[in-house]
Amino acid sequence: MKISQKVIFIGILVVVNIVLGLLIFNKSNYQSVVETDSDHNKATSVALKEEKEENKEEKEEKEEIEPAKEKIDTETKEEETVEPVIEQPPVVYDGLTLEQLADKLNRSLSSTLTNQGMTFASYSLKLGIDPYLAVAIVLHETGCTWGCSNLVNQCNNVGGQKGEGCNGYQYFNTLEEGIKGFLDNLYYNYYAYGLTTAESMNSKYAESTTWAAQVNSYVATIKAS
Repeated sequence: MKISQKVIFIGILVVVNIVLGLLIFNKSNYQSVVETDSDHNKATSVALKEEKEENKEEKEEKEEIEPAKEKIDTETKEEETVEPVIEQPPVVYDGLTLEQLADKLNRSLSSTLTNQGMTFASYSLKLGIDPYLAVAIVLHETGCTWGCSNLVNQCNNVGGQKGEGCNGYQYFNTLEEGIKGFLDNLYYNYYAYGLTTAESMNSKYAESTTWAAQVNSYVATIKAS
């Protein structure tokens, strides 16, 4: 009886030790699994954190780039929509551009002198002569308001200038040469001496005492055209 109890006791101890061993083993495995899960969770958390930071940095970079891009796009659009500046021709006389002055003179020039306004305008301004006065003298001397005289048609003499080659009058090879010759005469023989109006030119240019009044009448007509 005593031996049987001892065997039973020993058996119980063995079973207890086996159970304790299993418990310890399971606990160890559980802790290992828990630690593994913990490490995995930590790694996952770190990865998520890094990914979040990367996304944040990308977002910040995008936010910085977008305004700059919008600014560039805006500047580009402004450059595309800016109209080119067209330089206006300068005013040369009486509030008119050279083209406008030539057109104004052309409205009073007819017959052989048709469309010679630019020659009168440009060369008069080059010499510093009043273009209205110059054309007025030509119209009075040649009758080109209706039909130019033979002096103009045959000798290209537009101002009644004395000289050689055309029955006591100056002959010019071309009409342009005749116009410039007339303006040169007006400058060197009148303007250079301070004779810049029809009144001051009258006694030297013509014998008629009404010459200045007639020339000024043409000046008024030209200005009003």
